[in-house]
Amino acid sequence: MTQNVPDFSALLRGARRTAVHLEMRDVYGVADEAAAFEEFRRSGAVDLDPDSAFWAGWLPLVRETVARGVVLRRARIVSEPVTDYIRWEHALTTANIAAGEQVRWLPRRLASDLALPGNDLWLIDDRLVLFHWFTGDGAWAGHEFTEDHAVVRAVSTAFEAVWERGTPHDRYSV
Repeated sequence: MTQNVPDFSALLRGARRTAVHLEMRDVYGVADEAAAFEEFRRSGAVDLDPDSAFWAGWLPLVRETVARGVVLRRARIVSEPVTDYIRWEHALTTANIAAGEQVRWLPRRLASDLALPGNDLWLIDDRLVLFHWFTGDGAWAGHEFTEDHAVVRAVSTAFEAVWERGTPHDRYSV
């Protein structure tokens, strides 16, 4: 594994067939989401406007990626009952899906027998893995990039097992 991490937008723009994202935390504390999350906690409001500043960096990239024929899937493993953060993510996911992502949710209790990686990740074209590290409070702590075939194979197997068991977003309630 190497610490030489490519720019994420370039990585996703380089995807030719697939891009999958595995999320396994119940709370993230990423600074650029803090205000929107706090607004949700206060009022229950979510920003679903695809042209808003909140989505500016993500939804155009998703639309561009999907328009090239790349299948973009996201699987989230969550504890139940869900945290406020997961409730917020669930409410926001409508925008992800409208942009072309496919999203499934897997209750953590249904993942006990799965061999899972230790960190959230992106897998691009079954050949590149970008691991995300977070602090205990959910803040960004770093990234790790690898093309190691054994790691790619293990990550791909784990993601597909989660995807197969996961519930499509439109059928998962929080």
